[in-house]
This record gives sequence, C-alpha cells and structure tokens, in this order.
Amino acid sequence: MKNVYIYIAVMAAVSFLIRVLPLTLIRKKITNTFFNSFLYYVPYVTLAVMTFPAIIHATGSIYSGIAALVVGIAVAWFGFDLFKTAVVCCATVAVLEIFLVR
Repeated sequence: MKNVYIYIAVMAAVSFLIRVLPLTLIRKKITNTFFNSFLYYVPYVTLAVMTFPAIIHATGSIYSGIAALVVGIAVAWFGFDLFKTAVVCCATVAVLEIFLVR
C-alpha cells in the first residue's frame, strides 16, 4: 500500500510540472511558426488519437467499425451535418452487423 502513495505523488508532481513549467518559463509571445502550428494542431491530434480507435472497436466486428468510419468520412466530406453523419454511420453498422458479419 505504501507504493501506491508514491505513485500518486509522482503522478501529481508530473501533472503539476507539465502545467506550471510552460507558464513560468515562457514569458514572451511565441513567434516560431513551426512551434505555433505544432501547438495549434495538438488538440485535434489528441482528439483523433482517442476517437478513431474507439470508433473501430465500438462495434461487434472491426470490419463494420472501419466501414462506418469510411462512410462517415465520406458523408461528412459531402457536407452532411453531424446528426445525419451519425445516423448514416449507425445505419452502416446495423446493416453490416445484421446481414453480413456473423
């Protein structure tokens, strides 16, 4: 049980330092275009890394998850809103799970 407290303390220190160090060390405005573009895309990449595996593995078969992902990207590309895209993806998974994947 003693090790658990050490683990918690280390995780708290790391989390604290990750949030505090940039605020204390970087005082000026960031002018580097590469670093600015990197920081701009970090939230989108993080969201994608968490979302895409969940989409693929949320169904009964990995193939229906991949098919729903591809269909969802195609439908969104043609300008459908979020609700219609979700309905089309759910319908794709339902059709594949019921009729094709056994």
